[in-house]
Amino acid sequence: MEVQLSGGLRDAANGVSSIEIEASTIRELMQKFGALYPHMAATLQDEVAVSINGQVFRDNWNQEIPSDAEVFLMPRIPGG
Repeated sequence: MEVQLSGGLRDAANGVSSIEIEASTIRELMQKFGALYPHMAATLQDEVAVSINGQVFRDNWNQEIPSDAEVFLMPRIPGG
């Protein structure tokens, strides 16, 4: 699947705006993304949210990702 990067994540990923990653869950996506960009591993844990088909997930890393999903990684927005 193609994963779009937004905001400062693009800069942290050397200016890349999207990457191809095969993952069935958010956890697997984050592990594979962290393997590609090890310097971002700590950021992925606490500072990144995942949007799957327009629904934002912050903490449910067991969420499945459909193979045809539109996926975005974005910085978390603090607040309640």
